[in-house]
Amino acid sequence: MSRLPSLGRRGEGWFGLQLLLLAGIFVAGLLIGGDWRGPMRGATDLGGGALLLAGIALVALGVRDLGQSLTPLPAPAAGGTLVEHGVYGRIRHPIYAGLMASALGFAVLRASVAALLLTGALVVLLDLKARREEAWLVERYPGYDDYARRTRRFVPGIY
Repeated sequence: MSRLPSLGRRGEGWFGLQLLLLAGIFVAGLLIGGDWRGPMRGATDLGGGALLLAGIALVALGVRDLGQSLTPLPAPAAGGTLVEHGVYGRIRHPIYAGLMASALGFAVLRASVAALLLTGALVVLLDLKARREEAWLVERYPGYDDYARRTRRFVPGIY
């Protein structure tokens, strides 16, 4: 059992906080953006754009591979199955990882320190949400412990 709170019967509060942070990142990037000056401009445009697109692709792959097991809430979907194929064969939470990468890419593209700070908060929130989710997944699926030992949470081979 996790020490992290459920924040609702199925973790609705975790999802609500996630939406608030994503909206904050978007608004901050649009309203409190800046301009990277000098030779860094090209690198930040390229890097930010690449992160944004890679994150979107990772989210799309995660959604595709989850199929009927997809839910925005950390509690497993009723009637869902443990998915270990596709992108889930490499990392346990590709949708969260994709959201993190997209948020970071957007913040860099917009040159927004406020969006970067909110992205840091999003990373912490999604890590905690993933840990809460994993406690429920261990309860629901007998093979989840073995799967978690084989795959990393967000970054293949690293974390």
